Formats: sequence, C-alpha cells, structure tokens
Amino acid sequence: MLTEDNKNNKESALKINEGIEQPSQVNQEVINKFLSKTKTPSTQELIEGIKNGDRVALSRAITLIESLNPRHYCEAQKIIEACLPLSGNSIRIGVTGIPGAGKSTFIESFGTMLTELDYKVAVLAIDPSSQLSKGSILGDKVRMERLATNPKAFIRPSPSAGTLGGVSRKTKETMILCEAAGFDIVLIETVGVGQNEVAVRNMVDFFLLLLVAGAGDELQGMKRGIIEMADAIFINKADGDNINKALASAQEYKLALHLLPPHPAGWTPIVDVCSAITGYNLDKVWETIQKYINLVKQNAYFEKNRQNQEAQRIYDYLIEELNMFFWNNEKLQNEYNKLKDLVLKQKITAYQAAIKLKKLFIKLISKR
Repeated sequence: MLTEDNKNNKESALKINEGIEQPSQVNQEVINKFLSKTKTPSTQELIEGIKNGDRVALSRAITLIESLNPRHYCEAQKIIEACLPLSGNSIRIGVTGIPGAGKSTFIESFGTMLTELDYKVAVLAIDPSSQLSKGSILGDKVRMERLATNPKAFIRPSPSAGTLGGVSRKTKETMILCEAAGFDIVLIETVGVGQNEVAVRNMVDFFLLLLVAGAGDELQGMKRGIIEMADAIFINKADGDNINKALASAQEYKLALHLLPPHPAGWTPIVDVCSAITGYNLDKVWETIQKYINLVKQNAYFEKNRQNQEAQRIYDYLIEELNMFFWNNEKLQNEYNKLKDLVLKQKITAYQAAIKLKKLFIKLISKR
C-alpha cells in the first residue's frame, strides 16, 4: 500500500511500504522467558526445586548456605530445616590422600563407574583457599570434565577458606541438600592430608585414603592418625611400569596396619592397589565400601557413628556462633587489639589477655 507521501511523489524511485505489526504475544514470550531466568527464586521455590532434583535450585541454595552475608543466613537455615527430613539416605564417602595421589582423577573415574551402575553421585570437592588472598582455584569441574557433564552426577567445588581440617565450613549442610535432591552417594574430596585434615572423618561413613608408590619413604611422611582412621587404603596409579612398586607399597602398609589399634567397628581395613587412569580395581574399591557399610549396619556402628557426628555438629555450631559474635563486636575487637599490643610489648602474658577478653565477652553476652 502506498502512503500519502508516495502518492504525492510518484516520480520518486523510493517507496515506503507500511510495516507489519508483530503479534504482541511474541515479544511478551521473549520478555517472560528473560524474566524467568533473572528472577530470584523464593525460599519455598528453592526447597521445592531441590525436592524435585532441580540442579539449578540446588546450586542456588548451596550458594546461600556458603554465603557469609548475614541476610542469607535465615533463608539458608529454612532450606536446611526443610531438607533435613529427606536426608540421611546416601552413602557418604570421604576421599583424602597425599598431594599428587590423583584424588580428582580417581573421583572422576570412580564416580563415572558408579553412575554406570545407576547411582546418582554428588561430589563435594573442597578447593584450597589462599591464606593470604582468601581466594580459591575452584578448578574441580575442569579436572573432572567428564563427570561434570554426566546427567547422573553433580559437582560442587567449595572453597575451604582455611577451615580447620580443610573441610568447607558448610560442607555438612551442602551434603544434606544433595541427599534431599536424591543423590545416592556423596563423595567428599579433601584438600589433602594435613595435621587437622581428619575433620572430614567426622562427616562421612567411609574414609578412603589414596596413596601413590615411589613418593619417598612410604611410612615416614604419613601421619599415624590418618592411617588409623582409614577404612581402606588404595595405592593409586598402579599402571604401566609402576604396578610392581604399587604392589610393594601396598604390602608395606598391610604390615604397618598390624601395629595399629583395632578398628572401632570390628572391621579389618583393606589395603590394595588401583588405577584411576585404566580403571583397574575401581570395582574392588566399591566392593570394599559395600562390604564395610553392610557390616556396620548389621552391628549398629553405622547409626552410632552418625549420631556421634551429629553431636559433634552441635559443638561446631557453638564455636562458630561464638566466633561470629566475638569478631563482629566492635568493643571486643578494640579490646583485643589493645591487649595484643600489651602482649607484644611483654607487659602482660597471652593468658592474662585471654582471661580479660573472656570476662568482657561474658559481660557483653549477659547484657543481650
């Protein structure tokens, strides 16, 4: 159709045609789709999403739990409370080991094998945080690329932020959410063996220690306490020319275990070899875990262990709450700085400073 301007200037080579209006519902659908992606879900929506196995809802809820923002605290606690009755049905497995033991590679291969057995696997990979910058690498999804794209697996890297034991401050709560989302097995990869790394033992059912042969004196570098708590020791990287070394190393650990106290569950820890690269003996690892779980469920140690872990959580929460109150209180911080200067100048002892801070702490608490 010609416009009035076209009619008035028929000699012009230019003609302006009337446009066609797009149906309004098309644009609105695009807008609605965009808004649905950007809309922040409510607490109840996150809870329902987790119950339905929605990974996006699960990830968002975990972010709230890990947040240090006080505004997120109440929302996170509501989510945990709602998910708690649906938790506790998974097998919780801790995987630790010396640096270079191939923990991430092992978890990817082992986790993939479990998904092929029709299990849903959640991996909580504790990522080391810098003590200086407090930043973390968060590269576990890169190291576990195959498992990260597996529809039956969920990987959540969490910064340890210097937490005692290398275990993320909110790992236990994250585990509750993963179980509520329907994951059958939860694998917790720790930063690596250290003096206080044993904290992971207080939140899992089975504690797996991964080692490698040819890393120097096999026994000298290991903490006795770590070996004592291990339910199984597997020498990883038993492939190629390293097989014989791995077998020899396994034999050394078998002999060493005879010198340790009996396992509290009446279990004899297994020592064997495996290869995360070739998949050799990964089925043996799973078989070992299943045998252990069957035993401790029969002799009631499984339930007793979990009850002890819950009791430990009360203590952990108490310490956390007291720390938060202390370091968020301006009067306590000012007094701490004053007393620290006196200690550094050797005018009072560290013990005297601690007692003074304790008295001020009690005084402030009693006024609340």
